[in-house]
Amino acid sequence: MRGTVKTVAALGIAALLAAGCAKPATSTVATQAKFKACMVTDIGGINDKSFNQTSWAGMTAAQRTGKVASQFLQSTSSADYAKNISTFEAKKCGVIVTVGFLMGPATQAAALASPQQKFAIVDCSYASFCLSTKPHPPIAHNIDQLVFNTAQDAFLSGYLAAGMTKTGVVATYGGAKFGTVTIYMDGFWDGVQYYNKVHNKHVQVLGWSEPKQSGVFVTGAANPFNAQAQGASIATTFINHRADVIFPVAGGTGLGSAAAVKTANASGKHVAMYWVDTDGCLTAPQDCSIFITSVEKGLAAAVKSAVLSAASGQEPTMYVGTLQNGGAVLAPFHAPWTTLVPASLQSEINALRQKIIAGQITIATKSPV
Repeated sequence: MRGTVKTVAALGIAALLAAGCAKPATSTVATQAKFKACMVTDIGGINDKSFNQTSWAGMTAAQRTGKVASQFLQSTSSADYAKNISTFEAKKCGVIVTVGFLMGPATQAAALASPQQKFAIVDCSYASFCLSTKPHPPIAHNIDQLVFNTAQDAFLSGYLAAGMTKTGVVATYGGAKFGTVTIYMDGFWDGVQYYNKVHNKHVQVLGWSEPKQSGVFVTGAANPFNAQAQGASIATTFINHRADVIFPVAGGTGLGSAAAVKTANASGKHVAMYWVDTDGCLTAPQDCSIFITSVEKGLAAAVKSAVLSAASGQEPTMYVGTLQNGGAVLAPFHAPWTTLVPASLQSEINALRQKIIAGQITIATKSPV
């Protein structure tokens, strides 16, 4: 496992490309660099307010060191994964970074076929089985696996939600039933239960049961992580069942939930929500006022580290983001939540964080990192 990776301040989101082209895009910062770092996006697009966008921020952060030149190809469907990887292999990229759970099989196939080519994949590992669809696959040793123990920060978010609810009902849902999604939902559910135990409360969680591993997910969408209509519908259903804190684990689909929350609040309700993977106040600032916090992965820091490691000749390995190394954290509170979250509750969250880091609290999750 690679050592600690520091969080990249503000992720450089404001400097991201605004283009949505399908051609490789190269910044001019480090065009003379010999080492090419190439990223294949998932189907959400480079400006998805989530995984792709923040992973690209890590690529551009690596580029600003002057050691690499970064470029990307967008995937518009799963059929593009292998094709885009092949395109970058032909361009002699020093490392090819693929983004997300769905790209596991294509990345593994390419890595096994080209053992001298370095790869890195975001949020995917052999442990989570996303790199294989077979019981006993050959292992590709040229893939840097970047994964995140988000049960830890999601546990804090569940405890926080239980402390903030006025109705006694909170909710979560996922884009699709992947381990990288349900690990968040497990942590959230367990955090609520821990709050109930500590405070002798009975806060209810809609949308997920950690013991049963069943809950609510986006259905009927070509891309469940960019399905705003479904996100709005799910959130509205939760609100109608009295949920006043909602945690979408669904990327851009959460924008639809944000719209539903705003509509509910305009009618006199008091509903809030979380953003996932990135600091929502940076990636979706128009909705910042309704985000109590964001349950983050240190995506940019992990990608930057993987790219620079590849450029320096290090062999691929595995990075696990945690509360301790800044790879799985709650975003700082933004206004108005800096004052709306009681100081006593903030202190409890900070104390819980330290207990998790020290191993004094074990978080149950059935989703492998």
